[in-house]
Amino acid sequence: MWGFFGGAKKQDPKDTIISLRQQIIVLNKKNDNLIVQIQEQENLARKHVTTNKLMAKNALKKKKNLEKQQETVQGSIDSLQTSINTLETANLNLETMKAMQEGAKAMKQIHGNMNIDKVDKIMDETRDQVALSEEVSEAISRPYANAYDDEELEDELEALEQETLEGELTNAGHVKQDGVQVTPHDLPAAPNQVPAEEEDDEEEELRRLQREMAL
Repeated sequence: MWGFFGGAKKQDPKDTIISLRQQIIVLNKKNDNLIVQIQEQENLARKHVTTNKLMAKNALKKKKNLEKQQETVQGSIDSLQTSINTLETANLNLETMKAMQEGAKAMKQIHGNMNIDKVDKIMDETRDQVALSEEVSEAISRPYANAYDDEELEDELEALEQETLEGELTNAGHVKQDGVQVTPHDLPAAPNQVPAEEEDDEEEELRRLQREMAL
């Protein structure tokens, strides 16, 4: 009923190839049987070629007929094999085309929400964010500016140096006598008149101490 109203059901190429291979198996068996019969008739003709020429001639006739059948069967086998090769190639092409169609469909779906303008916009935004990130990193790693005035710092340093120098000079005024430390107030009063040479030596010693403390 299906063949009359709906046409023949489409057969899968793989099923067709299987059917053709099965037919080749049948024909190969037929071909092998014919080859055996051909050989038998040839042997029979050889056996009677000198004793019974009529029987030998009939054997050769049968051999010729069998050879024609064998050629026909072999031709059918070759044709079926060619059909199988063609079907296999066509089926491979079909499967390849289906795979390519699926790939194209997937790519179309992926690119459905994409276009060159959107891609360019995304790339521009990405570059902007990268530049911003670099600026932020540079700002974070930049050292703080000096929160003080260099001149003010120099004045404070000079005052500290003077204070330290005066303290050292005061400590230098203490001397030790008989292992006991005394201050200048404990010493006998010195004469008011100091020789000029001794005064110069003291001034020179004082300047030397000042230079050492300034280092």
